[in-house]
Parts: sequence; C-alpha cells; structure tokens
Amino acid sequence: MRIAFYAPLKPPTHATPSGDRRVARLLMEALRLAGHSVQLVSEFRSFDATGDALRQTQLRDEGGVIARALVQSWLASAQQDRPEIWFTYHLYYKAPDWLGPHVSAALGIAYAISEASYAPRRAGGAWAIGHEATRRAIERAALVLCPTRDDIACVQNAAGTATRVVQLAPFLDPALYRAAAQSRAAQRMALVGAHGLSDAVPWMLAPAMMRQGDKLASYRMLAEVLVLLADVPWHLVVAGDGAARAEVLGLLEAAAPGRICWVGLCAEEAMAALYASCDLCIWPAVNEAYGMAMLEAQAAGTAVVSCAVRGVPDVVCDGQTGLLAPQGDTQGLAERARRLLLDVPRRITMGRAAAQFVAQQRSTARAAELLNLAFAGLPGARSEATAATATKAAAAGVAPA
Repeated sequence: MRIAFYAPLKPPTHATPSGDRRVARLLMEALRLAGHSVQLVSEFRSFDATGDALRQTQLRDEGGVIARALVQSWLASAQQDRPEIWFTYHLYYKAPDWLGPHVSAALGIAYAISEASYAPRRAGGAWAIGHEATRRAIERAALVLCPTRDDIACVQNAAGTATRVVQLAPFLDPALYRAAAQSRAAQRMALVGAHGLSDAVPWMLAPAMMRQGDKLASYRMLAEVLVLLADVPWHLVVAGDGAARAEVLGLLEAAAPGRICWVGLCAEEAMAALYASCDLCIWPAVNEAYGMAMLEAQAAGTAVVSCAVRGVPDVVCDGQTGLLAPQGDTQGLAERARRLLLDVPRRITMGRAAAQFVAQQRSTARAAELLNLAFAGLPGARSEATAATATKAAAAGVAPA
C-alpha cells in the first residue's frame, strides 16, 4: 500500500540525533520491509515547547495550509499516485497532528497513528489547543499503535468506537548489534587501548544524553547507585553528551573517582561496539518512555539493570534478559547490579537470552509482520501481504486492547 508518513514532533530527517528520530526511521524501514511504499510527505514541526497559546494557534493555521495544499495536489493527481493510508508517528499535546486528520478525511483514506500520548490532566492547561487536537486525532484514527502497555489505558479513553488500539512493542534491526557481538573480544581490547580500562573487571555502560530534566535525574540516581557499589570492582563507561555534561561529570566523578570512562557522543556503529564490549547496561530510567538504548544493549547480547518504569518492562524481560528494580528504588537497583556484577554465568546467560529475545520478538522483521496484521483490519485496506496474514492476527496478539 502507498503510505503517507508524517512525524509532527521531529521528522526523521531532523539533524539532531534523538530517540524520536531513530524510531521514526525504524518505522519507515519496517513499513517498507512489510512491502509498502512509504513517502515522508512533510517536515512540518508542530512542536511548541513553552505553552504559548498564540504560537500554538499559528502552528495550527500553518498546518491547515499545508494540509489543504497536500489534498489539492493529490486530488489533481492520478488515483495510483495518491496515498492509501496516512500514518502519523508520535503525536501528543506539545506536538499535535494538524495534517493527518484533515488529509485522510478529504481523501477518504485510513488514518493510522503510532505512539500517541494522551494525558487527561493536560486538559485546560497551557497546551489545551494541542491536547484537544490530539484527543480528536485519536478519536478519528482507525488504528492506534502503542509501543507499551502503559500507553494503552489513556489512549483507549480518547479512542473512538471505530478505533483499534494495538500494541506494537519497540523494535530495531539487530544486524549491527549482532555483528558487534561476534567481534566482542577485539572491540573490548580496542577500548582497553584507547581508554586504559582494565580487562580484569566488569564494565557497566550508561548510554544516555546529558540534559536537564529526567535524564539528569537518572544520572543523579545512578551516582547514588555507584556509591552503594563502591566495594565491588567495576568500571563505568558513559556514552553521551549534552548541555548538562558538566553536572553529570561532577556527579559521577564524585560518586566513583577514577572509575568512570567518558567516551562522549558515539555514532550508531560505535555504540554497537560499546554495547557488545560491556558486561552490563545500567540505567535508572527516571520517567523513561521505554528506553531504546536498553533494547540496543540487549540486541548486542548485554543484560540490563534498570527500573520497572512506564514502558521499560516491555523492553526488558525481568529475570530473563535483565533485572528491574521498583521505580525509584536506588537500593534495589544497586542490589540487582551487584548480583550480576558478581555472578558471571548468570550475566552471560541473560545476555544470550537478551540477544535471542530481540532477534525473535523485537526485530524490524517481526514489526513488519505485526504492521501487516494490524493493517489488515483497516477500512479499505488492500494488500497481498495483509490479506495473507490477516488470519494470524489473533495468534500474534494483534487485537484490540
């Protein structure tokens, strides 16, 4: 099918590296792998960071102009050149979708959403315009794909009677991480030479950007964990950068002087090598939506220690591919890290299970299958792939939540 793809928060072409941009690109890749023709139809950003009502009104009006232009262009084109599905990735009160509902209604095509966030407590606040637009978009959608079980309840409250709400768990292409794991020894020795790490002790990896808010709160919690692990041998490798770098550096160096290795911001291939080289990925995940970095670590065969926050349990299988402490439990997080730092066989077993879990359940190929199953129920959907797999929907768990 021909799919018009749009991401109102940050288009996949955006220059700044981010998890949001990464997931948008992965979705486009999965849709193409599923046999669909995917076109990024707009780079318009509807994001308002400050709660400025005038700015939100201007963005709404600008979005309306763009939507009408798209409709006019497609109505003037041949039927075979028009999209058959409008697919919006990640809309919420700060970045509503001003394009998809209008275009899909005008063209008479299905409107699908992936990763919609809807919080009733935002009603009437500084982003009331975007909040209400998001509610109407969810209500109008024929399909809403939620990455975690945590997202489903609030989305269901906003969904219309014809809206199917389906979980499509976070996923990635494991090939790069699998290749890195196969050369783990060489990757590890390269890090020893470049950073003076001791190969005789386990390495923990903290992969995250350094910015104010939840990320800095996670680093603060991590510093507290490191103090509790002072009697255990380890190095902590920190991969990331950002405006809060000085604060992060101060926090971690004070907690564990001489035991921190700073590698900065790394490209995807270098990150894969880091994941594969380290023995454990540790991240407190304060208010984390689900944590793509932890999925990447597992794809490289590295077990994860984190907290059972929001969508993290949909990414890390507690007791199988890693260990999850209760939300905000610093002591519990330290205890779980200690267990895996000291229990090498268990750590290795979990790492192997993690790589298998991603390859079988969280891969782009698996996502492509689930997308086709979900699309099979869309009004007017037609595709050999979706028709061939429609009967598998119930067995695969792709059903209304």
